[in-house]
Amino acid sequence: MTHQETWTTLKVLTWTKEYLTAKGIENARLEAEWLLCAATGLDRVGLYLNFDKPLNDDELASFRSLVARRARREPLQHILGTQEFYGLEFEVSPDVLIPRHDTETLVTEALTRRPEARSVLDIGTGSGCIAVALARHLPGAAVTAIDISPAALVVARRNAGSNEVAIEFLAGSLLEPVTGRRFDLIVSNPPYIPTTDIDGLEPEVRDFDPRGALDGGSDGLDVYRTLIPTVPEHLNPAGWLLVEVGIGQAPAVVELFRTCADYNPPITACDPGGIERVVGAQRKDVP
Repeated sequence: MTHQETWTTLKVLTWTKEYLTAKGIENARLEAEWLLCAATGLDRVGLYLNFDKPLNDDELASFRSLVARRARREPLQHILGTQEFYGLEFEVSPDVLIPRHDTETLVTEALTRRPEARSVLDIGTGSGCIAVALARHLPGAAVTAIDISPAALVVARRNAGSNEVAIEFLAGSLLEPVTGRRFDLIVSNPPYIPTTDIDGLEPEVRDFDPRGALDGGSDGLDVYRTLIPTVPEHLNPAGWLLVEVGIGQAPAVVELFRTCADYNPPITACDPGGIERVVGAQRKDVP
């Protein structure tokens, strides 16, 4: 891509699709469009209406910079600064795990299992996407969110503000900040990648997501082993614990629930791809 050539919108998109594809990036055309939107201030419809329009020097320079970052496999969401989740927009940064659409299954299951919840706890909130989505859909509930990372909580607080919900944010590990408190609904998307698998992940995840939000120990189940037995004392009658799990982990997490006498039989829920993505159970004192 040189200054001497005339680079129209269509020519830029065609070149960038080929370039990003060669760098191993899927959906290269769509990503090229989003990057060009960021550089020009147009939306995608605007791009299509201006296919023959040449980019000016400032637009071309900005676009080159963005494409170079993506070619180094920096996540598109970090470059654009936002990610959509459950119909809401969230700020993202290297301090938080990028919200994945698979995680929307956890929100949907929570709303299905406890639509009348008055108190909600999100453990390991990261960007705050789960807590914010629940707060928007459960306007009568008091929502609390915990994270061990102060930097993540800064991002989460901004996301709560931009999405106009009130959430109590607490710093600490797992349930430590809510000693003696009980909730109708507790949710968590904990780290669940086995330690030895992290180096084999896509560069966008391996090199840019915070490792603490990924590493679940030798088999990926460390947090579940700690969390599941300790949650019941923090649940109100009829309360639920729901957790996201990785591919193939549901049977092991189901067994962890079953070995704890304080729960009713656990349930699982699949994401849109048919993968068991959520495991949960209700406190046993409910008939």
